[in-house]
Amino acid sequence: MFKLRSLLFFLAFGSFLGARSQQSLIQNASSRCIQTLNGKWNYIVDPYEMGYYDYRSVPYDENPKQTDRAYYTNTKPKDKSERIEYDFDKSPTLLVPRDWNSQKENLFYYEGSVWYKKSFDYRKAGDGKRLFVYIGAANYRSDIYLNGKKLGFHKGGFTPFNFEITDLVKEKDNFLILKVDNKRKADEVPTLNTDWWNYGGITRDVQLIETPATFIRDYFIQLKKSSSDNLGGYVQLDGNNKAGISVEISIPALKVKQNIVTDANGYALIDFKVSGIKRWSTNDPFLYDINLSTTEDKTTDRIGFRTIETSGTDILLNGKPLFLKGVSIHEENAIRGGRASSREDALMLLNWAKELGCNFVRLAHYPHNENIIRLADEMGILVWEENPVYWTIQWKNPETFATASSQLKEVISRDKNRAAVIIWSMANETPVSDERMSFLRRLADTARHFDNTRLISAALEQHATKENEMVRVITDPFAEFVDIVSFNQYIGWYDGLPDKCSKITWKIDINKPVIISELGADALGGMHGDSLTRWSEEYQQYFYEQNLKMISKIPQLRGTTPWILVDFRSPRRVLPGIQDGWNRKGLISETGNKKLAFYTLKKFYEQISLKYE
Repeated sequence: MFKLRSLLFFLAFGSFLGARSQQSLIQNASSRCIQTLNGKWNYIVDPYEMGYYDYRSVPYDENPKQTDRAYYTNTKPKDKSERIEYDFDKSPTLLVPRDWNSQKENLFYYEGSVWYKKSFDYRKAGDGKRLFVYIGAANYRSDIYLNGKKLGFHKGGFTPFNFEITDLVKEKDNFLILKVDNKRKADEVPTLNTDWWNYGGITRDVQLIETPATFIRDYFIQLKKSSSDNLGGYVQLDGNNKAGISVEISIPALKVKQNIVTDANGYALIDFKVSGIKRWSTNDPFLYDINLSTTEDKTTDRIGFRTIETSGTDILLNGKPLFLKGVSIHEENAIRGGRASSREDALMLLNWAKELGCNFVRLAHYPHNENIIRLADEMGILVWEENPVYWTIQWKNPETFATASSQLKEVISRDKNRAAVIIWSMANETPVSDERMSFLRRLADTARHFDNTRLISAALEQHATKENEMVRVITDPFAEFVDIVSFNQYIGWYDGLPDKCSKITWKIDINKPVIISELGADALGGMHGDSLTRWSEEYQQYFYEQNLKMISKIPQLRGTTPWILVDFRSPRRVLPGIQDGWNRKGLISETGNKKLAFYTLKKFYEQISLKYE
């Protein structure tokens, strides 16, 4: 199963991304980083895309006679009479990784194209070495050029991509240029309508990765499904001489040394038993040092081993039932302003979640920075990762599905070795239709095809029955195809007042675990009133008190991820003096102050812990 799965992954995933990122992703890129390109990049704002198209809207790369006008050529005047109407080196700078919106006031609401340029020198460590540029994420479409030559393009604002630049790089005066375009489009994923800020720019690390001629491009090492001692997975080499290569897998703490040999495609199956494995858990997030090596290459990783499965209405971590005490998180540093980009940003968010009593976080509504996944591994926090299929998209459009599938494959490729990740989520609050069902089922099949060790879910919606508005049910047919039934509900905020919760009856006739993936109410930090004063901390607190009592009566309830940990920016939220461009459902304000409801939820989780731990 692992062999078939991984071979299809390498061939299908690599070929699909040929037009997008040219090669499949380099696994564990941070361990291989030779040189960072983070820091100041020169930029040019280009709302009319003058640096890409001529005045007839023909791309310059289709008209070689005029390429000196294309910004990606970085052309300089040869003499005083030559007309060149741009100059990166005289242009201002932006920090990478960061979004442009929070760095420049005039770009706060900007949606369009921005050109980035970074100059660098590079000397390879030796003959025969290969070099790649690895970009953690750039929102949304990126066209990438090195020394005037196009490497390719990538779509998706939250997943990594890489290109080989071995034959293009020079020892001196290289220039890497990205045209990053964050315009929202109806046929993209996500689509035009969202409830979060559309931060543009190169928002994650940019690295140069040097490898041997034949190197370990990818690997997958996890406990096999339902097994306590059988490690399964694969190793995939890349290079001209990848057949018949011995790959050693070493786990020093377990005194394991296993040798596997690659086939003609550079692929080798991992399948062996190991005694005495210490399981990764939320109470003891133990990570093993893993070494993979050939005569040419070596890479190291820290991987935890655990099982995650369901049995009836229970979620089982290492065979033991648990309750997912969670919270939803956006990838935003509200205090500084802007997209969260650093390990420090991620640590701040996860420390708040730990203080709240969480053992679980829902990373909404798109793949988050690898920093937060790695920290969750170290801190013992379980993770829900989500594909940005949000609200409604073009369900019938083949290219839209290809983009959604691509982003799902990329996040699975990046994070498949992280023990903390237990759920791949397909979508959030999508309206039921035959076309949507086909779309989501194919995504779920894709996720299971590439990783059968984790659970599948999606944030669904609940509805009242036709006969009784106070009786709530889950009628979404996609519930049949997930491992965990998750749904969002806002009874007491968008649906009546908090007192309504006491009158609601839940009838969920599904023998699966249930997670309430969203519940929440807005409160302006520091605003006070009684429990029925909208926007006050007291209203939010009362909302949580009534909601937690209500959902506790659901027999299958095995987790919650209330919306949301921290206030976050959203252009949909315009009420002066209250919202001012912020979604105020955070349990913590944008100034870092905890609201009253924070402590209400914390107390609830303390009571849950007494039952489950």
